[in-house]
Amino acid sequence: MTSKSSFDSNCMTLTRFVLAEQRKVPTATGDLSQLLNSIQTAVKAVSSAVRKAGIANMYGIAGNTNVQGEEVKKLDVLSNELFINMLTSSFTTSLLVSEENKNAIEVETEKRGKYVVCFDPLDGSSNIDCLVSVGSIFGIYKKLDEVAGSDISNALQPGKNLVAAGYALYGSATMIVLSIGHGVNGFTYDPAIGEFILTERNMRVPEKGNIYSINEGNESTWGSTIKEYIRSKKYPNNGKPYSARYVGSMVADVHRTIKYGGIFLYPSTKSNPNGKLRLLYECIPMAYIIKEAGGLASNGKIDILDIIPESIHQRSPIFLGSKEDVQEVLQFVKSKAES
Repeated sequence: MTSKSSFDSNCMTLTRFVLAEQRKVPTATGDLSQLLNSIQTAVKAVSSAVRKAGIANMYGIAGNTNVQGEEVKKLDVLSNELFINMLTSSFTTSLLVSEENKNAIEVETEKRGKYVVCFDPLDGSSNIDCLVSVGSIFGIYKKLDEVAGSDISNALQPGKNLVAAGYALYGSATMIVLSIGHGVNGFTYDPAIGEFILTERNMRVPEKGNIYSINEGNESTWGSTIKEYIRSKKYPNNGKPYSARYVGSMVADVHRTIKYGGIFLYPSTKSNPNGKLRLLYECIPMAYIIKEAGGLASNGKIDILDIIPESIHQRSPIFLGSKEDVQEVLQFVKSKAES
């Protein structure tokens, strides 16, 4: 009797998957594959830093410098540098927008390519000290034909123009969830071979869930519509109440919403009348992924992907998740507006 090998000699890696997708587009140049490969490398490096970060190095046992006498970098700064270096050296980008940088980053002329990347290198980084899951988020556009590659308007495109978007989740395992416009796929990092392996093919958000996710500490600053909606989830006229789940790390909350369904809300409040989450590198990429997985994402009035951004660090309210749940909250908003 032959023993069956437990090693998959024909595993679908992320690189292999992207190359196979590239072959389906006759006009493809391979630049997007190259760009996604550079993002993958950045994610591997960030994952390594998040996981061990030479714990002594990161936290600087001897103060703010490590044993080599170098100043210890905070994880969010390190993650940002990793993303910027990998993206600019891929020769595929012309403009980068990062959560960590006040201004857009123009890629030097000799390294310039045709893509624009908006990213949050370490989303939820305020949670890192208590070991809560954090992540990275990215959205990729093609630069506009009619403007120069470094022109800021290349980054101020509506989400429906995205070529690809994804996020990395540094949780109990490291995972990249990616959409290049044909559904959503999840790739889990296997440190044994140093590759992301396709583990969740064609991820779909359930049509309706039974979880709501919102920062209830802000309840006193919500509008009456949101208060009423959340109350209806906690004290339904019939059926069981929804469960509350809120990590406070957007990547972790959205990932759970894709897996289990329900709704994630970050509405406008008295202190943040325009919402708190950033449009370009949080709301738009997540809305793109949710929609590709069969869900919905809105700012309460219009589809997130229809918003035309006006500035790179613009904020937006967001309601995303299962189609029926988002439609229900929008119905609440609409009925309040009409009354």
